[in-house]
Amino acid sequence: MNKPTSPPLFIAGQPPGPPPRGWAFLRLGFRPFYLAGALVAAVTVPLWLVLFLGSVSFTTAVSPLLWHAHEMLYGFAVAVIVGFLMTAGKNWTGLDTPRGASLGALVLLWLAARLASLADVPLLYAVLDMALLPVVALIFGTLLWRVKNYRNMPLAVILLLLASANGLFHLAALGVMDLNPMQPLYAALALITVIETVIAGRVVPMFTMTVNPGLKLEASQLRERVTLGLTAAGLLLWVLAPANAFNAAVLAAAGVAQAWRLWGWRPAVTLNRPILWILHLAYGWIAVALGLLALAQLGWVPVSAGVHALGLGATGGLIIGMVTRTARGHTGRPIMASKPEVAMYVLVMLAAVCRVLASTLLIQYYSLLLMLAATAWSVAFGLYLWVFTPWLMATRLDGKDG
Repeated sequence: MNKPTSPPLFIAGQPPGPPPRGWAFLRLGFRPFYLAGALVAAVTVPLWLVLFLGSVSFTTAVSPLLWHAHEMLYGFAVAVIVGFLMTAGKNWTGLDTPRGASLGALVLLWLAARLASLADVPLLYAVLDMALLPVVALIFGTLLWRVKNYRNMPLAVILLLLASANGLFHLAALGVMDLNPMQPLYAALALITVIETVIAGRVVPMFTMTVNPGLKLEASQLRERVTLGLTAAGLLLWVLAPANAFNAAVLAAAGVAQAWRLWGWRPAVTLNRPILWILHLAYGWIAVALGLLALAQLGWVPVSAGVHALGLGATGGLIIGMVTRTARGHTGRPIMASKPEVAMYVLVMLAAVCRVLASTLLIQYYSLLLMLAATAWSVAFGLYLWVFTPWLMATRLDGKDG
Protein backbone atom coordinates (compact mmCIF):
# COMPACT_ATOMS: atom_id res chain seq x y z
CA MET A 1 0.00 0.00 0.00
CA ASN A 2 1.31 3.46 -0.85
CA LYS A 3 2.33 5.42 2.19
CA PRO A 4 0.08 8.43 2.89
CA THR A 5 1.68 11.84 2.66
CA SER A 6 -0.27 12.95 5.72
CA PRO A 7 0.49 11.47 9.14
CA PRO A 8 -2.19 9.32 10.76
CA LEU A 9 -4.36 10.53 13.57
CA PHE A 10 -2.41 8.65 16.22
CA ILE A 11 1.20 7.54 16.19
CA ALA A 12 2.18 5.13 18.97
CA GLY A 13 5.37 6.08 20.75
CA GLN A 14 5.56 9.60 19.33
CA PRO A 15 7.89 11.94 21.26
CA PRO A 16 6.45 14.04 24.06
CA GLY A 17 4.79 17.23 22.90
CA PRO A 18 4.34 20.51 24.73
CA PRO A 19 2.90 20.42 28.23
CA PRO A 20 -0.92 20.55 28.47
CA ARG A 21 -2.53 23.96 28.56
CA GLY A 22 -6.13 25.00 29.08
CA TRP A 23 -9.21 23.00 29.98
CA ALA A 24 -8.74 19.42 28.74
CA PHE A 25 -12.24 19.29 27.24
CA LEU A 26 -11.41 22.10 24.77
CA ARG A 27 -7.85 21.13 23.80
CA LEU A 28 -8.75 19.34 20.56
CA GLY A 29 -11.89 19.20 18.44
CA PHE A 30 -12.58 15.50 18.90
CA ARG A 31 -13.29 15.96 22.62
CA PRO A 32 -16.42 18.15 22.57
CA PHE A 33 -17.67 17.20 19.10
CA TYR A 34 -17.50 13.43 19.61
CA LEU A 35 -19.56 13.80 22.77
CA ALA A 36 -21.92 16.22 21.03
CA GLY A 37 -22.53 13.78 18.18
CA ALA A 38 -23.07 10.88 20.57
CA LEU A 39 -25.56 12.96 22.58
CA VAL A 40 -27.62 13.73 19.47
CA ALA A 41 -27.55 10.07 18.44
CA ALA A 42 -28.64 8.86 21.89
CA VAL A 43 -31.41 11.43 22.43
CA THR A 44 -32.94 12.42 19.10
CA VAL A 45 -33.70 8.94 17.75
CA PRO A 46 -35.98 7.92 20.65
CA LEU A 47 -37.47 11.42 20.57
CA TRP A 48 -38.24 11.01 16.87
CA LEU A 49 -39.76 7.59 17.55
CA VAL A 50 -42.22 8.88 20.15
CA LEU A 51 -43.13 11.72 17.79
CA PHE A 52 -43.65 9.23 14.96
CA LEU A 53 -45.77 6.93 17.12
CA GLY A 54 -47.81 9.87 18.43
CA SER A 55 -46.84 9.30 22.06
CA VAL A 56 -45.87 12.97 22.44
CA SER A 57 -46.63 16.01 20.36
CA PHE A 58 -44.75 19.27 19.97
CA THR A 59 -43.82 21.50 17.05
CA THR A 60 -40.29 21.33 15.70
CA ALA A 61 -38.78 23.95 13.41
CA VAL A 62 -39.47 21.69 10.41
CA SER A 63 -41.75 18.66 10.03
CA PRO A 64 -40.82 15.74 12.32
CA LEU A 65 -39.62 13.60 9.39
CA LEU A 66 -37.39 16.36 8.03
CA TRP A 67 -36.18 17.17 11.54
CA HIS A 68 -35.18 13.55 12.13
CA ALA A 69 -33.36 13.19 8.80
CA HIS A 70 -31.63 16.56 9.08
CA GLU A 71 -30.47 16.15 12.67
CA MET A 72 -29.02 12.70 12.04
CA LEU A 73 -26.93 14.21 9.26
CA TYR A 74 -26.11 17.74 10.45
CA GLY A 75 -26.50 17.21 14.18
CA PHE A 76 -24.92 13.77 14.54
CA ALA A 77 -22.68 12.94 11.56
CA VAL A 78 -21.42 16.46 10.89
CA ALA A 79 -20.49 16.93 14.56
CA VAL A 80 -18.25 13.86 14.39
CA ILE A 81 -16.79 14.90 11.02
CA VAL A 82 -15.95 18.35 12.41
CA GLY A 83 -14.36 16.81 15.50
CA PHE A 84 -12.37 14.40 13.34
CA LEU A 85 -11.09 17.06 10.93
CA MET A 86 -10.32 19.58 13.69
CA THR A 87 -8.13 16.86 15.22
CA ALA A 88 -6.64 15.32 12.08
CA GLY A 89 -5.96 18.79 10.68
CA LYS A 90 -3.44 19.45 13.43
CA ASN A 91 -1.54 16.23 12.63
CA TRP A 92 -1.78 16.73 8.87
CA THR A 93 -0.46 20.32 8.96
CA GLY A 94 1.50 20.69 12.20
CA LEU A 95 -0.55 23.83 12.89
CA ASP A 96 -2.91 24.46 15.79
CA THR A 97 -6.61 23.88 15.18
CA PRO A 98 -9.20 25.77 17.29
CA ARG A 99 -8.92 25.17 21.01
CA GLY A 100 -10.09 26.84 24.17
CA ALA A 101 -12.51 29.73 23.63
CA SER A 102 -12.50 29.45 19.82
CA LEU A 103 -13.33 25.74 19.93
CA GLY A 104 -15.95 26.42 22.59
CA ALA A 105 -17.55 29.02 20.30
CA LEU A 106 -17.87 26.45 17.50
CA VAL A 107 -19.47 23.97 19.90
CA LEU A 108 -21.91 26.58 21.19
CA LEU A 109 -22.88 27.48 17.61
CA TRP A 110 -23.57 23.81 16.91
CA LEU A 111 -25.57 23.52 20.15
CA ALA A 112 -27.61 26.66 19.47
CA ALA A 113 -28.77 25.19 16.15
CA ARG A 114 -29.76 21.91 17.81
CA LEU A 115 -31.83 23.76 20.42
CA ALA A 116 -33.39 25.98 17.75
CA SER A 117 -34.50 22.86 15.86
CA LEU A 118 -36.82 22.06 18.77
CA ALA A 119 -38.64 25.41 18.61
CA ASP A 120 -41.22 26.65 16.12
CA VAL A 121 -38.88 29.33 14.76
CA PRO A 122 -37.68 27.94 11.42
CA LEU A 123 -35.85 31.10 10.32
CA LEU A 124 -33.73 31.17 13.50
CA TYR A 125 -33.01 27.48 13.05
CA ALA A 126 -31.90 28.06 9.47
CA VAL A 127 -29.60 30.97 10.32
CA LEU A 128 -27.89 29.20 13.21
CA ASP A 129 -27.63 25.85 11.45
CA MET A 130 -26.12 27.25 8.25
CA ALA A 131 -23.36 29.14 10.09
CA LEU A 132 -21.11 26.33 11.35
CA LEU A 133 -19.90 24.46 8.26
CA PRO A 134 -18.67 27.47 6.24
CA VAL A 135 -16.60 28.56 9.26
CA VAL A 136 -15.14 25.07 9.72
CA ALA A 137 -14.41 24.77 5.98
CA LEU A 138 -12.59 28.12 6.04
CA ILE A 139 -10.51 27.14 9.09
CA PHE A 140 -9.66 23.69 7.72
CA GLY A 141 -8.96 24.92 4.19
CA THR A 142 -6.73 27.74 5.45
CA LEU A 143 -4.63 25.29 7.49
CA LEU A 144 -4.15 23.05 4.47
CA TRP A 145 -3.35 26.00 2.20
CA ARG A 146 -0.72 27.40 4.56
CA VAL A 147 1.35 24.21 4.40
CA LYS A 148 0.47 23.39 0.76
CA ASN A 149 -1.29 20.18 1.80
CA TYR A 150 -3.28 19.97 -1.40
CA ARG A 151 -3.94 16.24 -1.02
CA ASN A 152 -6.53 16.90 1.66
CA MET A 153 -8.02 20.04 0.09
CA PRO A 154 -10.93 18.07 -1.47
CA LEU A 155 -12.19 17.46 2.07
CA ALA A 156 -12.49 21.24 2.56
CA VAL A 157 -14.42 21.42 -0.73
CA ILE A 158 -16.76 18.65 0.46
CA LEU A 159 -17.41 20.65 3.65
CA LEU A 160 -18.48 23.58 1.47
CA LEU A 161 -20.71 21.29 -0.58
CA LEU A 162 -22.27 19.99 2.63
CA ALA A 163 -22.86 23.59 3.68
CA SER A 164 -24.47 24.32 0.29
CA ALA A 165 -26.76 21.29 0.58
CA ASN A 166 -27.74 22.48 4.05
CA GLY A 167 -28.55 25.92 2.70
CA LEU A 168 -30.74 24.42 -0.03
CA PHE A 169 -32.52 22.30 2.58
CA HIS A 170 -33.40 25.31 4.70
CA LEU A 171 -34.48 27.40 1.70
CA ALA A 172 -36.75 24.55 0.60
CA ALA A 173 -38.10 24.00 4.14
CA LEU A 174 -38.85 27.73 4.45
CA GLY A 175 -40.72 27.69 1.13
CA VAL A 176 -38.25 30.05 -0.53
CA MET A 177 -37.30 27.41 -3.14
CA ASP A 178 -39.58 25.04 -5.01
CA LEU A 179 -37.58 21.96 -4.07
CA ASN A 180 -38.29 18.77 -2.16
CA PRO A 181 -36.32 19.29 1.10
CA MET A 182 -35.36 15.60 1.13
CA GLN A 183 -33.30 16.01 -2.03
CA PRO A 184 -30.54 18.15 -0.45
CA LEU A 185 -30.55 15.77 2.53
CA TYR A 186 -29.93 12.88 0.15
CA ALA A 187 -27.12 14.97 -1.34
CA ALA A 188 -25.64 15.44 2.14
CA LEU A 189 -25.79 11.69 2.79
CA ALA A 190 -24.06 11.09 -0.54
CA LEU A 191 -21.29 13.59 0.33
CA ILE A 192 -20.79 11.97 3.73
CA THR A 193 -20.50 8.59 1.99
CA VAL A 194 -17.77 10.02 -0.26
CA ILE A 195 -15.91 11.28 2.83
CA GLU A 196 -16.20 7.79 4.35
CA THR A 197 -14.89 6.19 1.16
CA VAL A 198 -11.85 8.50 1.09
CA ILE A 199 -10.96 8.34 4.81
CA ALA A 200 -11.62 4.61 5.19
CA GLY A 201 -9.41 3.94 2.20
CA ARG A 202 -6.54 5.58 4.04
CA VAL A 203 -6.97 4.32 7.58
CA VAL A 204 -8.63 0.90 7.45
CA PRO A 205 -5.82 -0.86 5.52
CA MET A 206 -3.22 0.91 7.68
CA PHE A 207 -4.94 -0.12 10.92
CA THR A 208 -5.27 -3.69 9.60
CA MET A 209 -1.58 -3.98 8.71
CA THR A 210 -0.49 -2.41 12.00
CA VAL A 211 -1.95 -5.23 14.10
CA ASN A 212 -1.06 -8.01 11.67
CA PRO A 213 2.76 -8.03 11.36
CA GLY A 214 3.89 -9.15 7.94
CA LEU A 215 0.53 -8.45 6.29
CA LYS A 216 0.92 -6.40 3.10
CA LEU A 217 -2.14 -4.72 1.60
CA GLU A 218 -1.13 -3.32 -1.77
CA ALA A 219 -3.44 -0.58 -2.98
CA SER A 220 -4.33 -0.89 -6.66
CA GLN A 221 -4.64 2.63 -8.03
CA LEU A 222 -7.01 1.36 -10.71
CA ARG A 223 -9.28 -0.21 -8.09
CA GLU A 224 -9.17 2.94 -5.95
CA ARG A 225 -10.07 5.23 -8.84
CA VAL A 226 -12.78 2.94 -10.19
CA THR A 227 -14.38 2.55 -6.75
CA LEU A 228 -14.39 6.25 -5.91
CA GLY A 229 -15.46 7.26 -9.41
CA LEU A 230 -18.35 4.79 -9.65
CA THR A 231 -19.51 5.59 -6.11
CA ALA A 232 -19.52 9.34 -6.74
CA ALA A 233 -21.23 8.91 -10.12
CA GLY A 234 -23.88 6.51 -8.80
CA LEU A 235 -24.73 8.72 -5.83
CA LEU A 236 -24.85 11.82 -8.05
CA LEU A 237 -27.32 10.10 -10.38
CA TRP A 238 -29.38 8.93 -7.41
CA VAL A 239 -29.65 12.47 -6.02
CA LEU A 240 -30.16 14.43 -9.24
CA ALA A 241 -31.66 12.16 -11.92
CA PRO A 242 -35.05 10.45 -12.17
CA ALA A 243 -35.01 6.74 -11.34
CA ASN A 244 -34.09 4.57 -14.32
CA ALA A 245 -32.26 1.38 -15.30
CA PHE A 246 -29.03 3.19 -16.20
CA ASN A 247 -28.80 4.68 -12.70
CA ALA A 248 -29.44 1.22 -11.28
CA ALA A 249 -26.58 -0.23 -13.31
CA VAL A 250 -24.11 2.44 -12.17
CA LEU A 251 -25.14 2.06 -8.52
CA ALA A 252 -24.89 -1.73 -8.75
CA ALA A 253 -21.43 -1.45 -10.31
CA ALA A 254 -20.41 0.94 -7.53
CA GLY A 255 -21.61 -1.58 -4.94
CA VAL A 256 -19.55 -4.34 -6.57
CA ALA A 257 -16.50 -2.07 -6.68
CA GLN A 258 -16.88 -1.25 -2.99
CA ALA A 259 -17.12 -4.94 -2.13
CA TRP A 260 -14.04 -5.60 -4.31
CA ARG A 261 -12.14 -2.90 -2.46
CA LEU A 262 -13.16 -4.23 0.96
CA TRP A 263 -12.14 -7.79 -0.02
CA GLY A 264 -8.67 -6.48 -0.77
CA TRP A 265 -8.36 -5.30 2.84
CA ARG A 266 -8.58 -8.91 4.09
CA PRO A 267 -11.51 -8.50 6.52
CA ALA A 268 -11.16 -12.12 7.72
CA VAL A 269 -7.94 -11.27 9.60
CA THR A 270 -9.86 -8.86 11.85
CA LEU A 271 -12.31 -11.36 13.36
CA ASN A 272 -10.56 -11.50 16.75
CA ARG A 273 -10.14 -7.71 16.97
CA PRO A 274 -13.47 -5.91 17.46
CA ILE A 275 -11.92 -2.45 17.14
CA LEU A 276 -10.96 -3.47 13.58
CA TRP A 277 -13.85 -5.66 12.47
CA ILE A 278 -16.36 -2.92 13.19
CA LEU A 279 -14.64 -0.72 10.59
CA HIS A 280 -14.59 -3.52 8.00
CA LEU A 281 -18.18 -4.54 8.70
CA ALA A 282 -19.46 -0.96 8.66
CA TYR A 283 -17.64 -0.26 5.40
CA GLY A 284 -19.33 -3.31 3.92
CA TRP A 285 -22.66 -1.57 4.44
CA ILE A 286 -21.70 0.92 1.72
CA ALA A 287 -21.70 -1.90 -0.83
CA VAL A 288 -25.02 -3.21 0.53
CA ALA A 289 -26.56 0.27 0.47
CA LEU A 290 -25.50 0.95 -3.11
CA GLY A 291 -27.05 -2.37 -4.12
CA LEU A 292 -30.31 -1.46 -2.36
CA LEU A 293 -30.35 1.97 -4.00
CA ALA A 294 -29.89 0.22 -7.35
CA LEU A 295 -32.91 -1.99 -6.62
CA ALA A 296 -34.86 1.11 -5.55
CA GLN A 297 -34.17 2.67 -8.97
CA LEU A 298 -36.08 -0.28 -10.44
CA GLY A 299 -38.91 0.02 -7.90
CA TRP A 300 -38.09 -3.30 -6.24
CA VAL A 301 -37.40 -1.94 -2.74
CA PRO A 302 -38.15 1.40 -1.05
CA VAL A 303 -35.47 4.09 -1.23
CA SER A 304 -35.49 4.19 2.59
CA ALA A 305 -33.82 0.76 2.66
CA GLY A 306 -30.70 2.10 0.93
CA VAL A 307 -30.84 5.38 2.85
CA HIS A 308 -30.86 3.63 6.22
CA ALA A 309 -28.20 1.14 5.13
CA LEU A 310 -25.97 4.15 4.44
CA GLY A 311 -27.11 6.14 7.47
CA LEU A 312 -27.12 3.49 10.20
CA GLY A 313 -24.98 0.68 8.83
CA ALA A 314 -22.17 2.58 7.09
CA THR A 315 -22.18 6.01 8.73
CA GLY A 316 -23.26 4.85 12.18
CA GLY A 317 -20.91 1.88 12.13
CA LEU A 318 -17.88 3.79 10.88
CA ILE A 319 -18.54 6.57 13.36
CA ILE A 320 -18.83 4.30 16.40
CA GLY A 321 -15.67 2.51 15.28
CA MET A 322 -13.69 5.71 14.72
CA VAL A 323 -14.89 7.67 17.78
CA THR A 324 -13.86 4.79 20.04
CA ARG A 325 -10.53 4.11 18.34
CA THR A 326 -9.36 7.71 17.84
CA ALA A 327 -10.59 8.84 21.26
CA ARG A 328 -8.55 6.04 22.83
CA GLY A 329 -5.47 7.01 20.85
CA HIS A 330 -5.77 10.73 21.56
CA THR A 331 -6.30 10.22 25.28
CA GLY A 332 -3.24 7.96 25.56
CA ARG A 333 -5.13 4.69 26.01
CA PRO A 334 -4.49 1.25 24.45
CA ILE A 335 -6.03 0.71 21.03
CA MET A 336 -8.27 -2.20 22.01
CA ALA A 337 -12.00 -2.44 22.57
CA SER A 338 -13.42 -3.13 26.02
CA LYS A 339 -16.60 -5.15 26.54
CA PRO A 340 -18.83 -2.00 26.60
CA GLU A 341 -17.29 -0.92 23.29
CA VAL A 342 -17.93 -4.32 21.71
CA ALA A 343 -21.52 -3.96 22.91
CA MET A 344 -21.69 -0.56 21.17
CA TYR A 345 -20.52 -2.11 17.90
CA VAL A 346 -23.00 -4.98 18.07
CA LEU A 347 -25.90 -2.67 18.98
CA VAL A 348 -25.24 -0.25 16.09
CA MET A 349 -25.07 -3.16 13.63
CA LEU A 350 -28.28 -4.60 15.12
CA ALA A 351 -29.98 -1.23 14.72
CA ALA A 352 -28.95 -1.11 11.07
CA VAL A 353 -30.21 -4.62 10.34
CA CYS A 354 -33.57 -4.00 12.05
CA ARG A 355 -34.11 -0.66 10.29
CA VAL A 356 -33.29 -2.00 6.84
CA LEU A 357 -35.45 -5.08 7.37
CA ALA A 358 -38.31 -2.84 8.45
CA SER A 359 -38.14 -1.16 5.03
CA THR A 360 -37.85 -4.32 2.96
CA LEU A 361 -38.55 -7.90 3.91
CA LEU A 362 -40.50 -7.55 7.14
CA ILE A 363 -42.71 -4.53 6.56
CA GLN A 364 -45.49 -6.23 8.55
CA TYR A 365 -43.32 -5.87 11.66
CA TYR A 366 -42.43 -2.26 10.86
CA SER A 367 -43.28 -0.69 14.23
CA LEU A 368 -41.61 -3.46 16.25
CA LEU A 369 -38.43 -3.36 14.17
CA LEU A 370 -38.41 0.42 14.34
CA MET A 371 -38.56 0.30 18.14
CA LEU A 372 -35.81 -2.35 18.27
CA ALA A 373 -33.59 -0.28 15.96
CA ALA A 374 -34.15 2.93 17.93
CA THR A 375 -33.48 1.22 21.26
CA ALA A 376 -30.29 -0.51 20.09
CA TRP A 377 -28.99 2.70 18.51
CA SER A 378 -29.77 4.87 21.53
CA VAL A 379 -28.26 2.40 24.01
CA ALA A 380 -25.09 2.12 21.91
CA PHE A 381 -24.42 5.85 21.96
CA GLY A 382 -25.59 6.12 25.56
CA LEU A 383 -22.87 3.59 26.39
CA TYR A 384 -20.38 5.74 24.51
CA LEU A 385 -21.30 8.75 26.63
CA TRP A 386 -21.02 6.67 29.81
CA VAL A 387 -17.57 5.26 28.98
CA PHE A 388 -15.93 8.15 27.16
CA THR A 389 -17.26 11.31 28.81
CA PRO A 390 -14.87 11.04 31.80
CA TRP A 391 -11.96 10.31 29.45
CA LEU A 392 -12.71 13.21 27.11
CA MET A 393 -13.11 15.63 30.00
CA ALA A 394 -9.72 14.73 31.51
CA THR A 395 -6.07 15.20 30.56
CA ARG A 396 -4.38 12.50 28.47
CA LEU A 397 -3.02 9.59 30.47
CA ASP A 398 0.48 10.22 29.11
CA GLY A 399 0.41 13.88 30.15
CA LYS A 400 0.71 15.24 26.60
CA ASP A 401 -1.25 18.16 25.26
CA GLY A 402 -4.31 17.49 23.15
